[in-house]
Amino acid sequence: MKVKAFHKLSYGLYLIASEYQGKKSGYIANTAFQVTSEPPQMAISCHKDNFSAQIILNSGAFSVSVLKREVNMKIIGDFGFMSSTDINKFAGINYLKGLSGSPIVTDSAVAWFDCKVVKSIDLGSHYLIIGEVIDSDELSDEEPLTYQYYREKYKMFSPKNSPTYIEKSKLEAEASAKAEIAEEPEHEHIFDGENYICQICGYSYNPEEGDPTMGIPPGTPFEKLPEDYKCPVCNASKEYFKPV
Repeated sequence: MKVKAFHKLSYGLYLIASEYQGKKSGYIANTAFQVTSEPPQMAISCHKDNFSAQIILNSGAFSVSVLKREVNMKIIGDFGFMSSTDINKFAGINYLKGLSGSPIVTDSAVAWFDCKVVKSIDLGSHYLIIGEVIDSDELSDEEPLTYQYYREKYKMFSPKNSPTYIEKSKLEAEASAKAEIAEEPEHEHIFDGENYICQICGYSYNPEEGDPTMGIPPGTPFEKLPEDYKCPVCNASKEYFKPV
C-alpha cells in the first residue's frame, strides 16, 4: 500500500469551535464537509483525546470557520498545535457568538457555519460528528486555504491527532524507495545546524541572537534550548523547528 496516495485526497483547512459552561475550545481540522442538502448538514471528525471532543458533545453544537489561503499562522499554531487546557486560544482574535451558542472565529476566515449536533459516531480513535447548519455567512471573496497548499508551502506533516496522520517514517521509506529507482537521485540537503525555522509560522531562531522574549540569552544553540521551548510567534513546540 502506498501511503502517499492519501495525499491525493482533497481537503480544506477549517477552524472548529465550541463552548460548554463557559469553556471555549477550538482546533484546526481538515475534515469538515457537507453531507446533505435538505436539511443542510455537515460532518466533522474529532480525536477523542482533543479537549474539544467532549465540549462539542456536551454542548451539542459547533461552528466551522473556513480559513483563507493566506491565513494568520498564529491561528494555525494556537488552534492546531496547542491545547485549550494550556492557553486561551481566543485571546486577541475576533469571534462572534452563534445562534447555537458556539464561538465563531471570523479572523482569517472567508465563511462560517453554525451547527447543532444531530448525531455522533464512535470510530475508535475519533468521533464522527454530524451537525445541522442553522446559520452561515460569507465573509470574503478570498481563496480558501487547502490542505495541499498548506502542506506544500510549509512542508508540514499532519499532527498525530489528525485523521489524516501518517507516520513520518512510512513517508520517508516510500521516498527512499522511489529515490533508489530514479535515474538521477535527489540531492541531499546539507544543513549547517545553526539557524532553525518554525515550520508553522516561519520564525527563525538564530543562536547568535538567542530569544530575549523567551529569556534565552545570545549564544544558545538550538539543541540547548529547554525541551518546553515554544515558538515566540505561534507557540509551536521544538519538534516543529527544522534546520536551515
